[in-house]
Amino acid sequence: MRLCRYESAGIPEIGFYEGRRVISLARAGYELRIPIPGRDSLLPCLPGGAARDWICELQEKIAGCDEETRLRWSLPVEAVRLLVPVPAPSKLLLLAGNYAKHIVEGGGRAEERSKTFPYVFMKPPTTTLTPAGGVVRLPEVSPDHIDWEIELGVVIGRRCRGVSEGEALSYVAGYTVVNDISDRKYKPNPDRAAREKDGFFDWLHGKWHDTFCPMGPCVLPADECADPQNLQMTLKVNGEVKQNASTAEMVFPVAAVIEFISRSVTLEPGDVISTGTPSGVGAASKTFLRRGDRLDATIERIGTLWNLVE
Repeated sequence: MRLCRYESAGIPEIGFYEGRRVISLARAGYELRIPIPGRDSLLPCLPGGAARDWICELQEKIAGCDEETRLRWSLPVEAVRLLVPVPAPSKLLLLAGNYAKHIVEGGGRAEERSKTFPYVFMKPPTTTLTPAGGVVRLPEVSPDHIDWEIELGVVIGRRCRGVSEGEALSYVAGYTVVNDISDRKYKPNPDRAAREKDGFFDWLHGKWHDTFCPMGPCVLPADECADPQNLQMTLKVNGEVKQNASTAEMVFPVAAVIEFISRSVTLEPGDVISTGTPSGVGAASKTFLRRGDRLDATIERIGTLWNLVE
């Protein structure tokens, strides 16, 4: 079962996410006499976490309960405030150019995997992470070319350094949905003297605006997803499909990305890796986000991350 963080009556809690409702772990665990340690972190509840056995036992018992009992422990999604599944990762790492068709639609040349390597960058987690139902704010400094990018997010569950591609997935706690919001035309100091690296830093700085990394609504535990390279991804703007692809189209699959990053950077529990976006971004059609737009980013088996633009 998918797990989420939410707030009810001002109190943060953990729940099983069922799309239209949330089952409170605290309520169900109390009645079923399965105490779950902690109230506000998903990490102990995911593979590699200290509470995973309790969670699996609770999940099994809930599955055997009748609908009336499950409803007693549940809250409608509309009655809670969903929170970012992992609120403070020590590292929020993202990939650029990990889908060949996206590279081509941007005017680039897609190379086969053996001839290239993953492009990895970072976003500041505290100011960019935004929950499902949260607002993406158009930056006053550059509001006119803001774009969407649906991505599969990977949550690390165990300390990870120098792992091979073959063993990399055993370090994953779960999977979530990320929307890598991007400012395509950010150009600080338009009257500047040109320098060689201006284009790269314009692109990079356009990734860092506040609220530019929606994530959620939940985490699919890794032990319930044997193959992260077989998930359908769809992003809609105001109900119109803009991106429609599969994680099978990645140049570097999840395991290869973890191997590459862990060669030089130690990954800690709770770190998040967002694995790149497929084709269909707004820049390709010169269509960008405006105030009042609604974004719905859906990944099969995980759920829909929805956000409004202001």
